Amino acid sequence: MALFWYPELNEKFSFDKPIPKGALMHSYDLYYLLRLQSMFKYDGLPDSVPAKWLEHYLLVNGSCAFVMDGDELICTTGGWGGLPDRYYIPTQYIVSNPYVKEETRRTYTIGEDCVLARNDTYARGLLPLIQEKTRLLTENYVSMNMSTILTRAMLNLVALTGQDKESIDLWLKKLERGELGAILSKPNFAGNDNANISAVPFAQVAGTLTDLIEERQYIKASLYNDLGLNGNYNMKREAINSNESQLNDDMLHPLIDEMLKCRKEFIEEVNDMFGTNISVEFDSAWADNELENEAALESIEAQAAMTEEAAEAPAEEETSEEITTEEAPAPSEETEEITEVAPAEEAAAEDQTEEQPDIVEVLEDLTDAVEQIAEEISEDGSSEESVEKEGEE
Repeated sequence: MALFWYPELNEKFSFDKPIPKGALMHSYDLYYLLRLQSMFKYDGLPDSVPAKWLEHYLLVNGSCAFVMDGDELICTTGGWGGLPDRYYIPTQYIVSNPYVKEETRRTYTIGEDCVLARNDTYARGLLPLIQEKTRLLTENYVSMNMSTILTRAMLNLVALTGQDKESIDLWLKKLERGELGAILSKPNFAGNDNANISAVPFAQVAGTLTDLIEERQYIKASLYNDLGLNGNYNMKREAINSNESQLNDDMLHPLIDEMLKCRKEFIEEVNDMFGTNISVEFDSAWADNELENEAALESIEAQAAMTEEAAEAPAEEETSEEITTEEAPAPSEETEEITEVAPAEEAAAEDQTEEQPDIVEVLEDLTDAVEQIAEEISEDGSSEESVEKEGEE
């Protein structure tokens, strides 16, 4: 169901009428405004201030005012007035809403009994920006519609007489039904100078359609980029790398950051003046982008810190070596004497170690000595036996 201030959207679309460009453009406007309803998330708003209509006033009108309607806090549109301040900014806000209480319809002083809420610094809103692109989208749609229809006409049949025209119409109807047919004519088709029926080929529209599709993608991506969403409008007809897809990341933030800043400013004023506890932050895809940017920034800062630590570590080592060298105490005379004696003792110990026989060699010598003694004993025993035998004899 269309909103009441766009009654033309209630009409049913008819293929028998030309495309209503005004209604089509308004339809585009509404759909983009619907997407922007998910841009911000409010917490603590009273029931008398619906977030969707607050955002509608800001996006479409560029500004609205927070005032008290009896005992309820409301946001409403109005007009700026009063004497300007030193920066030529109006100081009063005139509320003429016929559906609020009578005492609410009056002139307010900005900052004293009402809070002026702005979508941006200049209170422009986003509707002019959206309409700039939706007008191009509307013209692009009409051109694509015409090009699509013209793709059906590969050639144009020209008849010189009414009878030949009827033959052409009947032949085309049979082709549409999937039937084959022929046109009976005294002269033949083109190729004969006296032909009553001629075929004029149409220009190819395939290239035109491709250009229109690329133009449509560019317009939509450009609008999304202005609204803080990354839309790819790269015209390369091949794969793109991650660096190329992130070339326009910087241009996504200025406008939406300005909008968030203005909202936080007037929300703070509302809290101070009316004692509320309202807050606002990004939501939906805009909040996801902020989280990704914060994570990327933290990663960059962590890498920078690691690089600084790695660069400082060698410098600290060199400094500690220099301090050790400079603070080392000079050797005393006693230390020098001990140092001179120590090598002499080490040399004597080495000489004693060299003079000590090997245990294996000592064991071998002892074994040889035992064997010699055993041989001598056996020889003495044999000599005594021989002496005793001689004595008996």
